[in-house]
Amino acid sequence: MTGGIGSGKSTVAQFLAARGASVIDADALSRALTQPGGQAMPAIAAEFGQRAVQADGAMDRSYMRQRVFDDVKVRHRLEQILHPLIGAAMQAATQAATGLYLVYDIPLLVESLARYRPLMDRICVVDCEETEQIARVQARSGLSAQAVTDIMNTQASRGQRLAAADDVIFNGIGISTAMLEERVQQVHDSWLQLMAQRKAS
Repeated sequence: MTGGIGSGKSTVAQFLAARGASVIDADALSRALTQPGGQAMPAIAAEFGQRAVQADGAMDRSYMRQRVFDDVKVRHRLEQILHPLIGAAMQAATQAATGLYLVYDIPLLVESLARYRPLMDRICVVDCEETEQIARVQARSGLSAQAVTDIMNTQASRGQRLAAADDVIFNGIGISTAMLEERVQQVHDSWLQLMAQRKAS
């Protein structure tokens, strides 16, 4: 499952988990790796200096976000540290999963499609208008519209995500929580049906 910032992936993930799915959140794994004592922190400090580390020992996300925006080479260096560790953590979580089915919540899935696609049966995109993304992220984070746009510009476009999708859950303007949950239920039911067909064959 993927979607742009502010699309509502977390809410959809909660609905799927409530229906018995095991959800593995790549962002949560990344945050754990960059918290105080996190497995990635020694390499981050060595690569980017102590300025990249907060007083409590966590990665300074604001500082690194700005550096990543300013220089694509910095983003690649950070990814080279984080991606193998995230992959190992995802593998461990996969082996421990006991749900009806497994959902990988990966914000940058389309950007790393070659790496992830062989592992996935289906790609589900949580979709909404770009103007709505900006409004939601501003409301929850206090970032300026330009700062949110800068983040969006580092991600795949809405069109690129939709082109990769097997399933789309629209969560844009005019969609209530109840309507979103109804759509999640429809997708959940279709996945269970596909699983039943696969077992039958």
